[in-house]
Amino acid sequence: MTKEKELETCGCGEEHDHDHHHDTVTLTLEDGSELECPIIDIFEVEAQQYIALYHPIDEVALLYRFSDYEDGTIEVTSIESDEEFAKVSEYVTSLMEE
Repeated sequence: MTKEKELETCGCGEEHDHDHHHDTVTLTLEDGSELECPIIDIFEVEAQQYIALYHPIDEVALLYRFSDYEDGTIEVTSIESDEEFAKVSEYVTSLMEE
């Protein structure tokens, strides 16, 4: 299942690369409601980008595949494979232990 997400912009009004200013992702949930989640990290595992988000209500990390495009849009999709999720989860756990 593919879900489109929207990055909040920094609102600084400056003309520069805003990739490093994004600090939240607004998830559109299955019931149509929205949940703003702080970004923990965007990282790469085996040539695929992923994003770790903090769920502010459940206080857990959410892991998704991540793609960003030249037009400034992003796509966040579910990790479908248990094997892939295990690799990504292991990587995030190792980062947190450091």
